[in-house]
Amino acid sequence: MAVRISDLLDPARIDLNVRSARRTTALAQVAGLLESHEAMTNYKGFYKDLLARERLDSTCLGNSVALPHARTDHLKETLLAVGRHDRGIYFEKADEHVKLMFLLGTPKKDPTAYLSLVSRLCKLVKQPALRTALLEAETPAEFIAAVTDAEAKL
Repeated sequence: MAVRISDLLDPARIDLNVRSARRTTALAQVAGLLESHEAMTNYKGFYKDLLARERLDSTCLGNSVALPHARTDHLKETLLAVGRHDRGIYFEKADEHVKLMFLLGTPKKDPTAYLSLVSRLCKLVKQPALRTALLEAETPAEFIAAVTDAEAKL
């Protein structure tokens, strides 16, 4: 069975109050949530790969959601961090303000899992009711519960 987004969410890796509206600073803040994870083998290498992917093309999905991601050799397993900014983080290439950022890191050795997770996340965030619930969640636990509920209906 494919890994679910809700299985990857951890309250310690969800920041519902990202401080900066600057893309690079916000990326650093959200990526930093993964630095101490036991599956992270080289945070600097991971972050470098993440920024390299960001330079290629916009990771905005529309509807004020972005999916910065990296397939990298610096992780033992797939990791996910989430950042939320009430006014929006400006993503220049897409000319869009992003309120929800799902930052995904996957090991290079598992491209199937990567594609499956990206597809699943895209399906989830297309749902207006879920986006509203995620924007209104007061705690990481409420955020995870909203994703779990939406995923159960897929």
